[in-house]
Formats: sequence, structure tokens, C-alpha cells
Amino acid sequence: MKIRFPPKLVPGDLIAITAPSSGVPQHLHPRLDLAINNLIKKGFRVVEGDCLRSQYKNKSACKISRAEELMFYLTHPEVKAVMPPWGGDLAIELLELLDFERLARTEPKWFVGFSDLCTFHFPLTTLSGWATVHGPNLMDLGAKELDSTTQAIWSILESDRGAVCEQHASAAFQMNENQWGPASDAGFHLTQKTQWQHLDGVTSSARFQGRLIGGCLEIISRLAGTSFGNLPLFQAQNSNEGVILYFENVEMGPCELTRALFSLRLHGWFNDLKGVLIGRSAAPAVNDPTQQNYLDALHAALGDLAVPVLYDVDIGHIPPQISLVNGASTTVLFTEKGSSVTQQL
Repeated sequence: MKIRFPPKLVPGDLIAITAPSSGVPQHLHPRLDLAINNLIKKGFRVVEGDCLRSQYKNKSACKISRAEELMFYLTHPEVKAVMPPWGGDLAIELLELLDFERLARTEPKWFVGFSDLCTFHFPLTTLSGWATVHGPNLMDLGAKELDSTTQAIWSILESDRGAVCEQHASAAFQMNENQWGPASDAGFHLTQKTQWQHLDGVTSSARFQGRLIGGCLEIISRLAGTSFGNLPLFQAQNSNEGVILYFENVEMGPCELTRALFSLRLHGWFNDLKGVLIGRSAAPAVNDPTQQNYLDALHAALGDLAVPVLYDVDIGHIPPQISLVNGASTTVLFTEKGSSVTQQL
């Protein structure tokens, strides 16, 4: 399937804000307002959906309302981007209610975010042919000042089609997931030195190219084997160029992580890849040497792959993160002194 890239965002464009997974509870409305105001300062118009400023039973509204509102914005000709506040837990309830065939006939627009939003990223790219952005959520963009890694999302969204966008590994990362204060305009607290790692332990350089696809492992591992998560089909459609798979782990302990990775392996997800990118793990570390740990899980499922496998990459819930375009032709460069991801839009 040919990947279609939305047009670049320009001042005056309309951005829709809806929460197809978790809504924003009242005590965090100030942070949401800061993020929306930052869009307005950039010259964009903003429309808010009804499924946004409430939260009950881990979702912004019932699944019918969320699905109808998301489809409305994804197909509205005036809307140029859909930027949910963040992910959540129950986006999977919407998949059977969305019309991906209709979206395949619709002019694409940018769908932006990560975490539970990967539930939509994956089929939007593999079924509807849309390029989508796995990157900072809207709530991340409410900071008074953005770090350079987070700021790079605008180099994706505001670049001409055909542009080449290069992003480098961050200088430092934050130790834990972010916990927004009720009225905070703070950015991330980047204190730990970033170092992407090669799973085989070597520090020699590596370079690989392919079409990029992936997301939050808790999400995409649930989609494997369904029509919404058919990576082998995407690989077949892009066999001339090859595929780079990326993912990150939020909360799975080492044994559950091992099971999830082996499930993908048994579904054929790690066959014929050009490379694998793995984000920093947000799950609690296991330090007991007699117990299976995070690296044990990666080595068990991926250690024998004949392609580069990089981990501790700037992807996911331990910020900051680079903005990855699902469906983009991508070149990854890994070196001991610094690494980069270059994407053609």
C-alpha cells in the first residue's frame, strides 16, 4: 500500500483536540489549556471535541461517542491534524467501530501522539495508508519551553512533503514518566545522560534503512494476528525497501515482556526486518541477579536476529522522545559518539 503523507501544517490550519482513550480530569485542565494556547500562539485554530475534558472508568466517554467523534475529525475536510491530549488504556474498544476503508479514501491528516494512541497509528498506516506521528502528546507540548528533542516534532509537522528530517539522540533524559502538576508549564527534567545501546554489546557503528512502523509494545502486541496489526502484510508490501520495527515497554515486567516478544516472534514480526529500535523501558527494574531481567527478555527474543537491535532509544514514556513517522522511509545511524534517525516525508 502506498503511504500518503498529510500536507504540512501552516498558520490558520484547524487542529482538532479529542480524547479517543483517556480524557483529561478537571485538575489537569490548566495543563491542557496551556498546551492548546501554545497551538494558538503558533497561529493554529483549535476545535475541542466533547470527548475531552472528562474521565470516568479510564475513558473520556462511551466507546460510541469516542469513535464517532474521532471519525468525524479524521474525515472532516477542514481539520488538518488530530492531536489527542494523551493515550490511556481503552482505545482498543474503538477499533471495530472505525471505518479504515473510508479513511483509505480520505485525504490524510496528521494524527499525533503515543502510548495507547498506537492502537490507531498502526491500522491508520497499514490499512489506510496514512503516515502518522508517534511522538510527544499534546500535554507534553504545554511547556513554556520545549527541549530540542521534543521541539523537533514541529520540524515534522511543518515541513514540506518530500523534505528530509534528521533527529539526533537526546543529550539527556528524565528518570521517570512525567507527572504533570495541575497548572505546571514545566518541561521535562532531563538529568541522565542518554546513550543508545546495541543489543550485541558492540560499540561499532551501524546503519540501516527501511519503512518505519511500530508503537507501544503493550498495544501492538495485542493487535498482532488481527487485521489491525498485520505486520507481515506490511512487510510484504514494502519488501523492496524493507521494514524497521520500533517499540517501547511501559509496565510489563521481564517475564511478561518475554512472553509479548515471543508472541510477536511466533507471529513472524521479526522475520525479514532491516533493524529494531527499542525505547527506554518505563517498567520497574528487576535487580535480583537470580531473576529474569529486562535485558534477559530482549536477548531471549531478539538476541539471535541477524539485524541491528538498538535499545534505550529516545522513544516512549521516559522522555524526551524523537518523533517517528509511521510509514516514512527512514535511515538509522548508530555510533558510539552519537546516533540519529533521518526520515523522508
